[in-house]
Amino acid sequence: MSLPLPRTGPVVRPAVGSAPAGPRGPRRLRSALAAVLVVVAVSAGLPVAGPAQAAPAVNYTNPLVNQRADPHIVRHTDGYYYMTATVPQYDRIVLRRATTLQGLATAAETTIWNRHTSGEMGAHIWAPEIHFINNRWYVYFAAGRTDDVWRIRMYVLENANANPLSGSWTERGRITTPWDTFSLDASTFAANGVRYLTWAQQEPSMPNNSNVYLARMGANPWQITGTVTRLVVPTYDWETRGYRVAEGPAVIQRNGRIFLTYSASATDANYCLGMLSASATANLLDVASWSKSPTPVFASNAATGQYGPGHNSFTVSEDGQSDILVYHDRNYRDISGDPLNDPNRRTRLQKLYWNADGTPNFGIPVPDGATPVRLRAHDLSGSYVRHYDYRARVEPNVTNLADSQFRIVNGLAGGGSVSLESTNFPGYYLRHRGYVLYVEKNDGSSLFGNDASFQRRSGLAASDGLSLESQNFPGRYVRHRDGLLYLEPVTSTAERGSATFHLE
Repeated sequence: MSLPLPRTGPVVRPAVGSAPAGPRGPRRLRSALAAVLVVVAVSAGLPVAGPAQAAPAVNYTNPLVNQRADPHIVRHTDGYYYMTATVPQYDRIVLRRATTLQGLATAAETTIWNRHTSGEMGAHIWAPEIHFINNRWYVYFAAGRTDDVWRIRMYVLENANANPLSGSWTERGRITTPWDTFSLDASTFAANGVRYLTWAQQEPSMPNNSNVYLARMGANPWQITGTVTRLVVPTYDWETRGYRVAEGPAVIQRNGRIFLTYSASATDANYCLGMLSASATANLLDVASWSKSPTPVFASNAATGQYGPGHNSFTVSEDGQSDILVYHDRNYRDISGDPLNDPNRRTRLQKLYWNADGTPNFGIPVPDGATPVRLRAHDLSGSYVRHYDYRARVEPNVTNLADSQFRIVNGLAGGGSVSLESTNFPGYYLRHRGYVLYVEKNDGSSLFGNDASFQRRSGLAASDGLSLESQNFPGRYVRHRDGLLYLEPVTSTAERGSATFHLE
C-alpha cells in the first residue's frame, strides 16, 4: 500500500522557468560547446564521493548490448555490476551481472519478472531500474494494462536475497502520486540523509506529455510523502520536438552539487539529455534551488553516427577512479514508423570527464568501437593534446571535450605501430607534416599512413606514461613546445617531459 497523500492534496511547486533557446551555431573544429554532467558511484543505494579530477583511461567497446534501451547499471558492494534495461518486446524485466562493465556484454541474462496476462502491469513494461536500499533490492518500472496499454503507471518489486538474480521478487504495487495519470521512469537517490523519488508524469491541465517531479520517500521505498515539486517543464525547442517531453531523470552528486539529468523530445534522433543543478546543501524541494541548462548536454552527432542518446544512468569504472555514462542510442537517424516499434536502441558506455571548475563534461556520443582517450601532458598539469583548426596543440580547460579525445588504433602503416584517430572527426588522424603535428583526413596514401603512425613507447619522463616515436623518422618523438605539437629529437630532461603523456 502506498502512503496516502494529504486529503487536501500535495503542494506542487512550479518547475524551473526558462525562455526559448537561441539558434545553435554550426559544428566546427573550434566550436566550444560546454557540456555538463556529474557522475557518482552508488554503493548500497547511497551516493559516495566521486573520483579525483585526473583518472586513468578506460577501455570499453560500444555498443555494450544491442536491443537494450533505458539501461540502468549499478555497481554493488559484492563486486558485481548489475544491469537491467527495457527489452523490445516490452513484456518482461531482465537482469544480468558481471565483475566488469565489458563483461556485461556477454553475461547470462535472467528474466526476473514477467508481465501479467491480464489487467494491471500487463503491457508496456518500460525502463526498469535496480536499487539497493536498506539491505534489499528494489526494481522500479513502468507498465500499462492489457485492456489499456497506454495507462502507464509506476510499480515496484522487492527482493530480500543478497543476489537479486535469485530469490523471489515481491510486487509492492503502484507508486501513488498526486494524479492518476501517465507516469513513468521512477528513480531514487539519497542526499543529506534524505531519500527522494524523482519521476516523469503528465500533469492535468498542462499541455505537456510529461514533466519531471521530485518528492521525499515515505516510510517504504515505494511510497512518497509531503510536498511534490515540479522540477522540469519542457519548453525549449530541443525539449519539444515530436512531443513535449521531460522524462528519465537520473541524479548524480559531486563537488558539493547535485545534478539531475533528464531526457527530452521524441525517442528518435531528437532524443537528448538536459540537466538541472543545485547546491548539495540547498532545499531540493524548493524549485528556486535548481538551475536549468538552456541547451542539451548530450545530443545526436552525425559525425560519429550516433542518434537519439538518452535515458541515462551512471556508474564507475572497475578501479573506482572514472565516472561512466550509461545510455542508449541508435546508429542510424531515419526510422520507419513509430520509434517505439524500432527495436534497435543499444546500451552504450563512455567515460565522463570534469572541467577545471568542477563541472562535468561528457562531450559527444563517441563512435562505435573502442572508447577514446585523452592525452594529458606530463609536465603541464591539466593540459591535454587537442586539435584547433586542424593544428595539434596542448591546452588546459578544453571544454569542447571531443577536440581532445582520440582513439588509439592499429597503425595505418602497420609494423606494430599505432595511430590516433579524432573522436569528433572520424577518419582524421594525428599526423606530422614538416615535423609539425596536425589532425588531417586520411587520404589513403602510404605517405599519410607513415606520417600518422607511431611506435608506442614507455614514457620518456615517467614509466607510467607513454611517448610516441615516429614510425618513419625513428628517434623523433611527439612533443609540445610553446603550446604546439612537433616531431623532434628528445635529449634533455625538459624535452623528455614534454614528450611524455598520460592516458585519461
